Amino acid sequence: MAQARGRGACSNRSGRYEADRREVFDDGWTDQDPPAAKIRTTLSPERARTIIARNTSPDVGFDRSINPYKGCEHGCIYCYARPSHAWMGLSPGLDFESRIFFKPDAARLLERELAAPRYVCRRIHVGGNTDPYQPAERDLKSTRSILQVMARFNQPFSLITKSQLVTRDIDILGPMGQRGLASVLVSITTLDRGLARAMEPRASTPQRRLEAIRRLTDAGIPVGVGFAPVIPGLNDHELESVLEAAADAGAVTAMYVTLRLPLEIKDLFREWLESARPERAARVMSLVRQTRGGKDYDPGWSQRMKGTGPVAELIAARFRAAVKRYGLDGAHHELDTGQFRVPPEARPQLDLFDSPTA
Repeated sequence: MAQARGRGACSNRSGRYEADRREVFDDGWTDQDPPAAKIRTTLSPERARTIIARNTSPDVGFDRSINPYKGCEHGCIYCYARPSHAWMGLSPGLDFESRIFFKPDAARLLERELAAPRYVCRRIHVGGNTDPYQPAERDLKSTRSILQVMARFNQPFSLITKSQLVTRDIDILGPMGQRGLASVLVSITTLDRGLARAMEPRASTPQRRLEAIRRLTDAGIPVGVGFAPVIPGLNDHELESVLEAAADAGAVTAMYVTLRLPLEIKDLFREWLESARPERAARVMSLVRQTRGGKDYDPGWSQRMKGTGPVAELIAARFRAAVKRYGLDGAHHELDTGQFRVPPEARPQLDLFDSPTA
């Protein structure tokens, strides 16, 4: 099954909570595939009660995050957030990248939570699930509105993205970065434009991401690079070249995550792999299983991010050597929570927001 133009997933398989299973198949009546239907993106408002999500995961480097969007139009086939669309009765396949939900009250919700008397300031990570700078952000500006609130409160935050659109907000990120209140991680999985187009069809090109690192660095913002995910047999040979290019662009830290295939992602990824890189499909899946104890995925807390076994150990050794070689092994930037302040004008607005309606 081929990819639809500009999309990552090849199908719209039903989510795990659906009683009926939908799956397209070839009945053999035609020798040619029908032309792929154009899949349009729909944006829907979500009326959330809160904006800051909290987690207790021992292998995530933050305990609170904000995701301005559910679903992601970038369409990265490997995205670990895909299964979350099943919670809404939608497919983690094409629905995930074409049915996007946004929070129109994001800024007001954040202001209310930051101004709450019991709020204790700690770093907030923006985009821990889906990209805060996906295409819809150009018009909706949900992420920008969140950053504006952060700036008013001196609330420290980090963010991760694959989009050059992050440079639009240098007017906010620059001053906060210089004051120890903001840092950015740019994810680059490959320098091969063809592979990037197939694997991450609507994300910025690798070169534009490198340009984003340069511009953010020039503005005084601490920038790291994420080589995530490492896909053995597909992009792992680029580990050193990606880190070197990012360091040349100004990145000061680096991280990596080995490919994770939980729940519906394993079938979606395998389907994509057999369509986009059929000559490598068997080899890639074999190597992936070698990092997961012979399975497609092992969710164990201690190793789910990096994997285990000789293949995973070799990736880890290469990463350690590369970050040392390219000067990316410094301490991760610590953000300053001591500057947090509730601005005087926030309290009246908070009271108004919480007042009962007539």
